Amino acid sequence: MKRALLIGLTLLCCAITDGQRIMWWNVENLFDCKDDPLRNDEEFLPEGNHHWTLGRYWHKMDNIARVAAAVADEKGWPALIGIGEVENDSCLFDLVRRSPLRTAGYEFIVTNGPDVRGVDVGLLYQPKQFFLEGYEGLRVPSAEEGLRPTRDILHAWGRLPSGDLMHVFAVHFPSKAGSGREGNRNRSLAAQTLRAAVERFRGEKILVMGDFNAEPSDIIFSEIMGKDAPLVSLMPLSRRELRKNRGTYVFQKQWGFLDHVLVSKELMPCVEGKVQVARFNFLLDEDGAPWRTYRGPIYQGGYSDHLPIWVDLSAK
Repeated sequence: MKRALLIGLTLLCCAITDGQRIMWWNVENLFDCKDDPLRNDEEFLPEGNHHWTLGRYWHKMDNIARVAAAVADEKGWPALIGIGEVENDSCLFDLVRRSPLRTAGYEFIVTNGPDVRGVDVGLLYQPKQFFLEGYEGLRVPSAEEGLRPTRDILHAWGRLPSGDLMHVFAVHFPSKAGSGREGNRNRSLAAQTLRAAVERFRGEKILVMGDFNAEPSDIIFSEIMGKDAPLVSLMPLSRRELRKNRGTYVFQKQWGFLDHVLVSKELMPCVEGKVQVARFNFLLDEDGAPWRTYRGPIYQGGYSDHLPIWVDLSAK
């Protein structure tokens, strides 16, 4: 019954309106139930510590579809949905072809990076709203520097309905949790890799979205946006705004913005309003924090440890 209701909900959101809604979400550990001998995915197997079963896998798929439908609202399906922490292309195939989200008609691309856990970055796109011309995975040289390998940066380029070319970068930077200087150095390498890639397309429409594992005041944003860089942040920067918006992630009961959207100055005139955080009630637990799939090893059936964000672009 629940699955049928979800499908009905998605059908209500299929209309395409002027402009595009762009969404990003770290969905937290979207693993399949199969062992990959080249990756450390043992926790998310039926016999693993998390007892990750097909039933739980498909429940998470339903949850992701529900959130996408809620973000769609009256604007129609997001033209682009960046997704963090997805294990492989089979997970995204199941999401766009076999979950309730199949009614939306998404296509997808995904990186294949060296992260030891095997999580990658993906992008769902509406073919009638983003005409994909190509994509690539950009390797962050972490291993070469003796650091823990991290996710590739996903770079896709395509045409908007207006005919304009737009470059999209989806990122999931290394975590700072428990890693100290190594984590800072690794995020700096990711920032330098992103900055170098963006510089190749200076003067064009560029959108960067993702989980940067860093607050807006973090030094890595100086590396990405400083010294006449072609990007500007759409995230709240003042303390008053940060308190008002609360954030996308909670650590030790403290909210923070780890997820961001950056755009080039050429794309800025198309941006409508501010970046929105999806604070839907069903995404929050009894403490008002993001309702996670697991709390430690205990299965809760929630959504993610991050809240989704989105921004609207006009049809200019």
